[in-house]
Amino acid sequence: MSALRVALAQLNVTVGDLEGNRRLIEQAIRQAKAWLADLVVVPELALTGYPPEDLLLKPQFVDANLQVLARLTPCARGVVALVGYVDRDPRGRLYNAAAVLSQGRQVATYRKQCLPNYGVFDEKRYFTPGGRPLLLELGGIRVGVTICEDLWEARPCQVLAASGAQAAVNLSASPYHAGKRVVRQRLFAQRARANRLALLYCNLVGGQDELVFDGASLALDARGRLLASGAQFRDDLLVVDVRAEHLAAQGPRGRAPIVRLPHSLRERPPWPAVIRRPLGAVEEVYDALTGGVRDYFRKNGFSTAVLGLSGGVDSALTACLAVDALGAAHVVGVVMPSRYSSARTQEDARRVAQALGIAAREISIEPIFQAYLNTLKPFFRGRAVDVAEQNIQARIRGNLLMALSNKFGWLVLTTGNKSEMATGYCTLYGDMAGGFAVIKDVPKTLVYALARFRNRRGPGRPIPERVLRRAPTAELAPNQTDQDTLPPYDLLDRIVEAYVEEDQSLRQILQHNRVAPSIVRRVLQMIDRSEYKRRQGPPGIKITPKAFGKDRRMPITNRFHQC
Repeated sequence: MSALRVALAQLNVTVGDLEGNRRLIEQAIRQAKAWLADLVVVPELALTGYPPEDLLLKPQFVDANLQVLARLTPCARGVVALVGYVDRDPRGRLYNAAAVLSQGRQVATYRKQCLPNYGVFDEKRYFTPGGRPLLLELGGIRVGVTICEDLWEARPCQVLAASGAQAAVNLSASPYHAGKRVVRQRLFAQRARANRLALLYCNLVGGQDELVFDGASLALDARGRLLASGAQFRDDLLVVDVRAEHLAAQGPRGRAPIVRLPHSLRERPPWPAVIRRPLGAVEEVYDALTGGVRDYFRKNGFSTAVLGLSGGVDSALTACLAVDALGAAHVVGVVMPSRYSSARTQEDARRVAQALGIAAREISIEPIFQAYLNTLKPFFRGRAVDVAEQNIQARIRGNLLMALSNKFGWLVLTTGNKSEMATGYCTLYGDMAGGFAVIKDVPKTLVYALARFRNRRGPGRPIPERVLRRAPTAELAPNQTDQDTLPPYDLLDRIVEAYVEEDQSLRQILQHNRVAPSIVRRVLQMIDRSEYKRRQGPPGIKITPKAFGKDRRMPITNRFHQC
């Protein structure tokens, strides 16, 4: 038997850019044909971009997606193409679907059966689940079609195997979080072995608002062994020859519809297997963040980022990510010292800007701060200096950055991390003011790991060593450190992970951590009371299994507390 050559086209599409997405898909089809592929697969909803969210409630958007699919269809000659799009039935119901294009026609449609409705997914808000499996027969090989969640749940593959499928393709838009590539590959290998199916998985790549898609498409044989794997965080056309030894013997034909495609497998020189080196744990997070920044700017029409440089590790890491995403010529750092800013931190802020080669501006906030204090003196008389005066400084800095943004069209990057966002150790309309929160989902301990990784990766070592060794401080009061308010970050991050990402109770957290109950109670109270702040912050890149925002939607008005 000749090999079935499959091209998995992981594409970086843009939500709503139907014509641009069509051009990317058409280019992938043409390249697959040039490489003599029999079947080319593009990701889930590649035509519309993923997730299209409430664009799906606009009939004109669905109409346009169908019209663009019709213009794409003639391109599929000499190769079979599976294209993700939005289908609609005569009753107006919408489906997350895959069009089967062959000989310049749409010969079949598969509708996604398992609709995820958890975490960042809201598919049941828009789509109706499909009710029937679909098998394609190419050159005597039966290939089942699935879409994303269909592979995460057990039943669709079981039905395909019972219907005599030898392989299954999967069009996917699976958002990234740290470690997900390993989880996916392990699960899919189990699916392959359990159902004796070769699996061909094609994932989306690129950033879409808070989400980043990591690509990492793959092919597995019927024993779950890796045949080929695609690049992470960049476009790739992964080609794999599926040969007889990769398949199990055909089972009995079931009742699933089989679309027999008039496509003969050709004799060709074998295609060399490609298995990409997987990125390391910290490296993949760094690349996810840079890719998320790059696409947020590119897809929303921004070219230059501006951020405050404090001399701390958060702003230094954010500056590195911005430079690596956009280029040094498109990043501006602003140093904004106050009466509490130490000479060392200001020197370190300037050293980071110099090492990265970015433009640096310096604006002292002292005269503005003094003007605030003079103005408020009659109203604050008789009250001790406290967090109000601290937050004034943060808000002055946020105001200055936003003024520069308005004047020059720069997008403000905020520099707060997940540990701060969780506990509310941030200032609303101050350091939270901006357009994109790059490290919003990055715990402080991971911030340090990413900073050290960036210094090792180079070029140069842009983050001074003493920034990595100095006790973290907001420098809004004399001799202030973060640990005046928060527990040590290694402990805090364990509590945040347990409570926010794993939904553990107070009792469970205390069972797994040797820590005073009063500390855990105080952290949980801070997390619960800070929801109103998080709701008003800018979007940021999701890199953990549960990020604030779409992943975790807690009510602001809420009297259920576990402490």
